[in-house]
Amino acid sequence: MNPVKKPKLAMILVEVWSMTDPRDLRKIVRYAVEAEEAGFDAVMIGEHVLMGANSCYLGPPSNPRDWLKAGNQVPDFPHPSGLPLIAAIAAATSRIRLIAAAVISPLRHPLVLAKEFATIDLLSEGRLVVVPTVSWQEEEYAALGVPFHKRGAILDEQLEIWKRLWTEGSPLSHAGAHFQFSNTYLYPEPYRAGGIPLWTGGRALGAPMRRRLARYSKGLFLLKPPSPEELKELAQELAANNRSLDEIELAAVLGAPFKSTTDRLDLGRVTDSYAELRDRGFSTFAIKPSQFIDDGAQLKKFAREAVQRLTA
Repeated sequence: MNPVKKPKLAMILVEVWSMTDPRDLRKIVRYAVEAEEAGFDAVMIGEHVLMGANSCYLGPPSNPRDWLKAGNQVPDFPHPSGLPLIAAIAAATSRIRLIAAAVISPLRHPLVLAKEFATIDLLSEGRLVVVPTVSWQEEEYAALGVPFHKRGAILDEQLEIWKRLWTEGSPLSHAGAHFQFSNTYLYPEPYRAGGIPLWTGGRALGAPMRRRLARYSKGLFLLKPPSPEELKELAQELAANNRSLDEIELAAVLGAPFKSTTDRLDLGRVTDSYAELRDRGFSTFAIKPSQFIDDGAQLKKFAREAVQRLTA
């Protein structure tokens, strides 16, 4: 079992349009500043590049505050581009970590992403964390000309390129199934020696995810926390790579099911439920404010209360 670590609180600032205007992205930046001032450790921003006509084949959530998952996102949902938004937050803050959770990396060339990651890491002076993932929407891949059923293999190759780039440096050559380049120089380098911390994230802790985490990642973030049995399997995979579960930052979402279409979550009930996860070694807890409040003007008060409850 991991030792109990000091809890960290991350504010999820993606898909929060039930409490603010989706076209006013400056407010998202201000919310990040308020989270930092309240004592949050991190903010989280996710992404989709585009939505297909069938992206909502399961129907939208009955409660607009609920999580958007595979198959329940309307095609015209306003997903802003995550990395530029994180860059704006980096320029407006000084301490809080900036977690890109998640970046659908197979949709882009790994060298382009490495350049963008390094730029944001420099801008933020070493506060960027990246959660590269494959996501779920086949139409998104088709529109961008990327083979959907090879997305896992593409991600594997990207992770290896980033590892080599951030440890070996430039010039770098690579001859893989999906990417080829020779004697390539990529600057500027990230702010931190060793490159950008990568987390592994997604919906379920399957074998490919365990393998990627053991080889490349410093953290794990799933919408549904892994079971003790899944963490045991992960520990075995890490041990096979001469690593330990103690090295991994375990992050979990604090939330609860909605009881009705108009229900809002209760902060006290949700934060009180984190003790079991904390005792299992989880140290970072993500919370989505739009599930608790409907007015962004209340965010500053909400953020202070959330920090007080978690650290009490």
